[in-house]
Amino acid sequence: MSDHVKFRISGYAASRAFFLKALEPLGVAVVSDDPATYGLELRPEGKVSLRLYQTGQTPARLHLVFTAESRQQVEAFYRAALAAGGKDNGAPGLRHHHANHYAACITGPDGNNIEVVCHNEA
Repeated sequence: MSDHVKFRISGYAASRAFFLKALEPLGVAVVSDDPATYGLELRPEGKVSLRLYQTGQTPARLHLVFTAESRQQVEAFYRAALAAGGKDNGAPGLRHHHANHYAACITGPDGNNIEVVCHNEA
């Protein structure tokens, strides 16, 4: 249903570096990268893209959730996001939403809660 999600960031270079590294395990590719116009657009093949653009305002905090194909991708995201400077907001593990809701959460550069979830058994 969705084509892309676009949100404001306060530091283009820091957010660019964080999201590229943190979402690398999900197979994202840079579609466009122009801070003067549309900002950074990242898209996993065949999926909804994420667009980040610089703002002078304080961005609203969001809860962004990305889908992983496997629990190993969730764990790889968590490690990559921590290495990229994210802060732990929930280590990889099963959550209460349903029996196979396996997720990890990181607080990103602008205070957004970045979650990656796998709904598969493994």
